Amino acid sequence: MKRSGTADLPLHYGHIPKWLAERMSTLGLAITEAIITEYGTGEVLRRLSDPFWFQSLGAVMGMDWHSSGITTSVMGALKGAINPLSKELGIYICGGKGKLSRQTPQELLYYSDRNGLNGTELVRCSKLSAKVDNTAVQDGFQLYMHSFIVSKEGLWTVVQQGMQDGSSTARRYHWHSAEMQSFVDDPHTGICGVNQGEILNMVNKGALPARQSVLSMTKEHPSRMLAEIQQLILPKHHDVKAKDVDLKRLGAMLWLTHEKQPADFEDLLLLQGMGPRTLQSMALVSEVIYGTPSRFKDPARFSFAHGGKDGHPFPVPLKIYDETISILTSAIHKAKIGQSDKLHAIQKLGELSRQAEKDFVPNNNFDELIEKERNNSWKYGGRTIFGDAKPPKGGQLDLF
Repeated sequence: MKRSGTADLPLHYGHIPKWLAERMSTLGLAITEAIITEYGTGEVLRRLSDPFWFQSLGAVMGMDWHSSGITTSVMGALKGAINPLSKELGIYICGGKGKLSRQTPQELLYYSDRNGLNGTELVRCSKLSAKVDNTAVQDGFQLYMHSFIVSKEGLWTVVQQGMQDGSSTARRYHWHSAEMQSFVDDPHTGICGVNQGEILNMVNKGALPARQSVLSMTKEHPSRMLAEIQQLILPKHHDVKAKDVDLKRLGAMLWLTHEKQPADFEDLLLLQGMGPRTLQSMALVSEVIYGTPSRFKDPARFSFAHGGKDGHPFPVPLKIYDETISILTSAIHKAKIGQSDKLHAIQKLGELSRQAEKDFVPNNNFDELIEKERNNSWKYGGRTIFGDAKPPKGGQLDLF
């Protein structure tokens, strides 16, 4: 067993409005189906075990780019959309937040019974992953959310989150069964986050004498700091700042989709007639589906697809969101019947964006970019939890 990494997130409170929750489920399902179509179910599990990719997925789905709420909302949206199609997709999501997490054993046994899996062993893995993060590694975070994603082959991923009293932060833990060896002998590749002093880690390889001592009823409890392996520590500020984004990647994508356009897309029937704002969203969705792990070090960049429910970096453009869903679901449907041109076109869009980065030099108009997105949000059905976006008082501005 290798833990793929952790993420420290500022706590955000509030609800997910229905208009966003429904779209998150639809887009989440479409992205999942696209990944399965291209790479198989195992790739979905691997990506969910990557904290950077997971955060990028939440951002492209319209959640606040850095908040703890991404964890529960994304997993809730995926569970609601994927489970009814679990037989077709080959994956099933158990558990959730609070009391839903306690239903994980029953749900695992249900799925295992219908797919010939060892349900008892999967329940054991679920409980041990929670015990390790909650008890064996004492870092001050108490779990309140546990999601266990299992494939029909018996592979699994865990996404779980803990809260620390008085710190206003949550910590998300990701597990992946691909390299399963032991829960009690170096099961993690690392626990990363803000240094909060010494951490008692009873499953570190160097703690073997301590485990033996505990078994022999002695009082020796050695501890050691965990190595910092993969780190995603998100800031407390809510708005998206230039320092949160890889400006070269973002700028190259915007230049390609808003300025360069038609010549590169002549042979891509999917993209003909599509406006630049939808191309912008599709380029980022393409990245989430086809991008390599190194592309997700700045999750805030993906909030430029569909904004955020609290208005950061701008209101959620519902018209663009719906068009993105329509294009992607249509492409997936056609790929299932052997017509994969549209899905390949979406992949090509991401490739063109990456190629454009080679010679692109970003300017310093990041704040102006966000201002224009906000000023034009009303034209795309922009909405936040506070209401609909309104035209700017001084008149509308062109987006680019």
